[in-house]
Amino acid sequence: MPCPIARSLERVGEWWSILIIRDALHGFTCFDEFQKSLNIAPNMLTRRLSALVDAGLLERRRYSERPPRYEYILTDMGRDFRPVIVAMFAWGNRHFAPEGASVLLVNKKTQRAADPVLVDRRSGRPLNERDFVFAAGPAASERTRRRYAIIDQKRPFAPQQSSRPARGRKRRAS
Repeated sequence: MPCPIARSLERVGEWWSILIIRDALHGFTCFDEFQKSLNIAPNMLTRRLSALVDAGLLERRRYSERPPRYEYILTDMGRDFRPVIVAMFAWGNRHFAPEGASVLLVNKKTQRAADPVLVDRRSGRPLNERDFVFAAGPAASERTRRRYAIIDQKRPFAPQQSSRPARGRKRRAS
């Protein structure tokens, strides 16, 4: 599938995989560290680690000959997943932690909590839906171009609130 979201989910869409990457970003490298942190069955952990190695997010390196032992090191592609983890963390704290945040992202020096937001690297502006939209890229198929032509027709000039009643938990004030 040519969709970048679908392609990404093919590699990391299983939730154990995302948690393994999270732990690797925290510095975990050994099978036993992942297993203890995640409380995951060994056979499941083996499958998920192998899939992440095959997808190019982790590299498997032998660190002991006898007995043979391996560590799992993030590749550049794996480290590039950090902004996704940060975005999921912020979204989860905002919408699914009615008791309050159990984990914070803090500035190392000041220990002040961060409020993560995605920004455009070129302009430094937040990637909000008013100013930034998805569009067919240069390698888009004809089907994708047609899809985005339809999406373009549906786009309002300014973001509008749905006339449907809100569902789920109300958003907390920031």
